[in-house]
Amino acid sequence: MSIEDARVEERHTEADARSWGEVLGPGLITGAADDDPSGIGTYSQVGAQFGFSLAWIMVFSYPLLVATQLICARIGAVTGHGIAHNLKRHYPRPVLWFAVVLLLVANTINLGSDLGAMAAALNLLLPGPTMLYVALFGGISVLLEVFVSYARYTRILKWSALSLLAYILVPFVAQLSPSEVLRGVLVPQLSFDRQTSMAVIAALGTTISPYLFFWQAGQEVEEQHRLHKHPLGVFPRAAGPGLARMRTDTVLGMGVTSVTALFIVIATAATLHAHGINEVASADAAASALRPIAGDLSFLLFAVGIIGIGLLAVPVLAGSAAYALSETFGWTEGLDRKPHEAKAFYAAIVVAVLGGVALNLIGIDPMQALYWTAVINGLLAPPLMIMTMLAASNPKVMGRLTLPPLLKLGGWAATAVMILVSAMFLLS
Repeated sequence: MSIEDARVEERHTEADARSWGEVLGPGLITGAADDDPSGIGTYSQVGAQFGFSLAWIMVFSYPLLVATQLICARIGAVTGHGIAHNLKRHYPRPVLWFAVVLLLVANTINLGSDLGAMAAALNLLLPGPTMLYVALFGGISVLLEVFVSYARYTRILKWSALSLLAYILVPFVAQLSPSEVLRGVLVPQLSFDRQTSMAVIAALGTTISPYLFFWQAGQEVEEQHRLHKHPLGVFPRAAGPGLARMRTDTVLGMGVTSVTALFIVIATAATLHAHGINEVASADAAASALRPIAGDLSFLLFAVGIIGIGLLAVPVLAGSAAYALSETFGWTEGLDRKPHEAKAFYAAIVVAVLGGVALNLIGIDPMQALYWTAVINGLLAPPLMIMTMLAASNPKVMGRLTLPPLLKLGGWAATAVMILVSAMFLLS
């Protein structure tokens, strides 16, 4: 290494150290977006249908989620490019197209479900035309993502994550049996009938979701642009602080989503299931059902949380689709760019949101699709996870920063679990 390279590497390390106060970023936003209205509806259904008996899945899935998202983040941070770009550069085109098409299908359904759930939740608080609310939330999401600066926009997303506190508070205003909760969390209970298989793949599918893979990788690249840093792979000897920051951010961010999901299951198990309500058609239906059982406060917290986290999740869904398409076609990309600098990228965001709005117009009821959205994500995740693992383990992609043994073991374990659960559902 030349003297100049060593100096640059030293400056790169110092920059990472100075940015330690900004540790929480892509991981926190990604983790919060994981508990989108579709996820809320899924976790509510699991709690209502099975009580506390499947609560252990939220604990079991946490290390799998951390490993998966940390690998995706590592790809973005090390290479300076998103997942689709790396697939395009190093693998046959059919592999790229397969991954992107799967993502677009899952995201469109997810967007429609989330916008519909947000509109229905607002309708519970402020009765009015649901389709107008769908268009309103879609428009707000697009305007924020397109016209607000990246630095300010990420701050908005971080604050939006506080809406998840609503779900952590709900169980405290409901009557709980600590022994039942602990048994459900610590003692795995599982049968292999169709309903249970569907619940397991829905819970894991809404937790380990394809759009999160592309989003967190893209956000790591955005952070490097914002802080004017090189990709970690340029100076691998100086990558330690950057990888540590990313690891802390991801571990804490995925902890947020897992704890929130667990509390949603506990809240609906202690209220809806305990009172014989075993079917929840949507997230807003869960909020509405809570009202006569747990009171107005639980109802309000649940409904407001759906809207707040939806405003975070919809831009993440649309943004992940835009990243994938831009990397596939070589478009200029990035939320740190002005709209006129990345027209196709921002157009993709607009089209993705419009696709979600359209699902609410053409007779497909996104509210009924919430649970199936999670199932679809669960079925689509395994092939995308395999591609991600191959890319992150390839020295041609990652240089000297391929996956360490423990993270590789965690990534393949998560992939194996998703394959096993998908097979269990398809064969049940």
